[in-house]
Amino acid sequence: MNLITDTETLAQFCKEQASADFVAVDTEFLRDQTYWPKLCLVQLAGPTSVAAIDPLAPGIDLAPLYDLMQSPDVLKVFHAGRQDLEIFFHATGKVPSPIFDSQVAAMVCGFGESASYESLVAKLAKAAVDKSSRFTDWSYRPLTERQLAYALDDVIHLRTVYEKLRDQLEKTGRETWLEADMAVLSDPAIYRLDPAESWRRLKLRNPKPRTLAALKALAAWREIEAQKRDMPRGRILRDEALIELASHLPTTTAQLARTRGLPGGFAEGKWGVAVIEAIERVMAMSPDTLPKPETIAETPGNLGSTVELLKVLLKHKAEKNGVAARLLATTDQLERIAAGHGGLSGWRYELFGSDAEALRDGKLMLGLERGRVKIIPVG
Repeated sequence: MNLITDTETLAQFCKEQASADFVAVDTEFLRDQTYWPKLCLVQLAGPTSVAAIDPLAPGIDLAPLYDLMQSPDVLKVFHAGRQDLEIFFHATGKVPSPIFDSQVAAMVCGFGESASYESLVAKLAKAAVDKSSRFTDWSYRPLTERQLAYALDDVIHLRTVYEKLRDQLEKTGRETWLEADMAVLSDPAIYRLDPAESWRRLKLRNPKPRTLAALKALAAWREIEAQKRDMPRGRILRDEALIELASHLPTTTAQLARTRGLPGGFAEGKWGVAVIEAIERVMAMSPDTLPKPETIAETPGNLGSTVELLKVLLKHKAEKNGVAARLLATTDQLERIAAGHGGLSGWRYELFGSDAEALRDGKLMLGLERGRVKIIPVG
């Protein structure tokens, strides 16, 4: 078994990878019972070697692994790696760098929207992914041979997927297309779980200022409690119950107990006391200190047909250039382009945004030729 359970072996393996151009990375973790993901296994595959690292092994120090994740000379390859990157950020305060996400690269290379790992392995590595151990308990020890084989296969195949995608990107000259998306994934800000910003996860339409103030206060309290106790936030208070509290603002235990969606005994316990105290602070706020709900620029209703035309152009451009449409522009971006509220930049502007603005402004039109969309300049 290529399982590393001690610091000395880990240091030697990471030293060997430090001279490699890239290393494929995957993790196995549990999160259903905790706030912070519990790292159970790390798989690494360099160009010629592969190993699984057991972070739960007694006495093991993961510092050599974390140093490798920060090496500027070794590209770290993930697939849909946001959760993996979050784990490393939580452990070290740093995002692995530099990085390559094969899911994003696959969209650039024309493998469709949010290309799955299984489909890429089938198409590029000519292999099938064994899904039998996907939902196993990765924290249980000892790990079985079957679990390790499943885990190591992930990075062995990812290594091949990366090499094929890299070659295709080089052949098409699209390496730079990934830079902006990798910069977003590398931004530490997206992995910082700030309690003061946790209210943004919740959907409350057109909240009144005091309701919004309560939502912010209660969401921050719940997030702090969840982080402190390492519990899923929903185990403390479900989203629906938190929104109900912010909407109705109970200030007594009796009122709190009548709130829908609260666990039994919540109102009478210490969490109930904390919720009432938070609401009382919100009720004491003067109107001029209450937060103002954010105003969202609405797309005029008469632009619906323009957006639909832009969608046709987007699909045409995506198919013609072999790139996923979602990677070129989102529906929100199409609506902003239609309304003249903003556009795209970089390669997305060159490939689609420029023509999208020209279509909006009547400088080109769309037609059909032999059943295919055709772009026709005007004037």
